[in-house]
Amino acid sequence: MNADQIKLLIATQLACDHITLEGDGRHWYTTIVSAEFEGKRPIARHQRVYACLGDKMKTDEIHALSIKAFTPAEWAAQAV
Repeated sequence: MNADQIKLLIATQLACDHITLEGDGRHWYTTIVSAEFEGKRPIARHQRVYACLGDKMKTDEIHALSIKAFTPAEWAAQAV
């Protein structure tokens, strides 16, 4: 899978204010900002992102994904 395909999988199932994705084709790094993360612990945020990918992680189409998941307020605070 390429970066555009992975971003599309996530963005079509999770309302994102911001999403970046970088990687080498097997190991990916993403930053996602979504209001859906409000009130959720980091593990729940990651599980939500993994749910968007379905079986892609299990079948090794995506070998590894490092996730930074922020609410819009947390993201705005990062910019300061």
